[in-house]
Amino acid sequence: MKLWLKRTLVGLFGASVLFGGLAACSARGPHAHGWHQMSEEDAAAMKARMVDKVAGRLDLDAAQKAKLGVLADKLREQRNALVGSTTDPRAEVRSLVAGPTFDRAKATAMVDAKTAAVQAKSPEVIAAVADFYDSLKPEQQAKVREFMTARRGWMHRG
Repeated sequence: MKLWLKRTLVGLFGASVLFGGLAACSARGPHAHGWHQMSEEDAAAMKARMVDKVAGRLDLDAAQKAKLGVLADKLREQRNALVGSTTDPRAEVRSLVAGPTFDRAKATAMVDAKTAAVQAKSPEVIAAVADFYDSLKPEQQAKVREFMTARRGWMHRG
């Protein structure tokens, strides 16, 4: 497998692990409605906790922590773009079946909007994942791979 392809795949998988960790973290505590609905101050505090936790597990230096912070910001931007401006996504989905027939045009428009959001933000996320991962020392990269195979995720307690 070509090195750039392997790095891209590892980077994307790492981003999904980080994103999953952020999503899991955002569903706990007083912010059970998700990271998107948090105030900017609360989101910044959550990001700081996540960066500190990952930094502690990987023994990151200041430059690596900064790159992880950029990655967290890019993931939040992508999530916000994916969620869009809706305040109640379930209501939008329910509206597809509110009438006597399934609203195919609206469903297609929703899928198109989500796809466009992913396509627009993905290059930035991939670049941030690659910058972070490439800045890691070989032993830190090994820890990342170990975390990904352990099935516990980044934000596992304990």
